[in-house]
Amino acid sequence: MASNLNVIDMLVKVGMFLIPFLLALCFHEYAHGWVANKLGDPTARMLGRLTLNPVAHADMLGTIILPILAITTGAPFFGWAKPVPVNADNLKNPKVGMFWVALAGPGSNILLAIIAAFTFGITVRFFETATFAKAIIEFSKTFVLINLSLAFFNLLPIHPLDGGKIFAIFLPDRVNQKLEEHQTTFSILLLLLFMTGGLATVIYTPVVQTAQFMLRGSLSVFGAL
Repeated sequence: MASNLNVIDMLVKVGMFLIPFLLALCFHEYAHGWVANKLGDPTARMLGRLTLNPVAHADMLGTIILPILAITTGAPFFGWAKPVPVNADNLKNPKVGMFWVALAGPGSNILLAIIAAFTFGITVRFFETATFAKAIIEFSKTFVLINLSLAFFNLLPIHPLDGGKIFAIFLPDRVNQKLEEHQTTFSILLLLLFMTGGLATVIYTPVVQTAQFMLRGSLSVFGAL
């Protein structure tokens, strides 16, 4: 009986983290493809990536295996989805277009975090005694943290992250080309930072402080404080 309860608890724990993580990743990649399509590049749409279906964006290692291992073992949480392909040559203004395409990903996660924060505030204010309230409150808080983590991580001004492409609009083309040529090196440095805990140190404080600000702000807006 106890072992069955442990399995159920673990499944609930995985679901409470993995489901919002999948939603956040899918929305992030969809946003890239949607903006690219609007600006003249139909690559994502033609390849079936302009969708919120997790199957289209999931990477078995980065989206499923590593997140589940992190949730079940307590290891640092890390993961990714398959990047949406974008052909900058199809964009009406490649440099400006890539800026907006790149910004769309983390921007979509910030939008989801805001929606989740408001859901949290509404639930606490108007439905706190309902049977479903506790699950929605916990899900909303987790969704805020996950989306802010994805947004802040991707806004780091390093290639191949979105932040590198966003920052590129402010750099001379020759400088940005050099940075793009060293994407593999930057990827290795990011991996080393993650493995040593340095990446968590950079991201953790701003994510937690922003999440707390948003959740308190939502409670204040709905008069729950």
